[in-house]
Amino acid sequence: MIVVLDTNIIVAASLSPFGASFQLLSRVPQRSFEFLLSVPLIFEYEDALKRDDIRKQSHLTLSDIEAILNMLAACGTLRTIYFLWRPQLRDPKDEMVLELAVSGQADAIVTLNERDFLPTALELFGIEVIRPGPFLRRLQS
Repeated sequence: MIVVLDTNIIVAASLSPFGASFQLLSRVPQRSFEFLLSVPLIFEYEDALKRDDIRKQSHLTLSDIEAILNMLAACGTLRTIYFLWRPQLRDPKDEMVLELAVSGQADAIVTLNERDFLPTALELFGIEVIRPGPFLRRLQS
């Protein structure tokens, strides 16, 4: 299954070692699933993880954040987005996630904010929108 990991998954994983987002991120080096990356999305991951409030809550050092980003870059499949389909979603910041999913022919977007992508992702592009817990259960079956 090919997916795009929304930024909120990466942030949630950094904030709690007990949630489904952390478990999902822990599976990345094992390559349990294929996930797509774009240059703008990896920069968004970096920006979110380095925000002062997130760093304080996560207790991550800048070195820790760089290690996470390097791991994601090493394990993800880099895609270049050639076409923009904007505007499609309520939140303009989510457009790059949808565009990457469409460009990379992803099966799903894994996110904590399903309503930000629905119904557009599914109805217009046939891309499932799924939370990390159900996605993990699917990987285990």
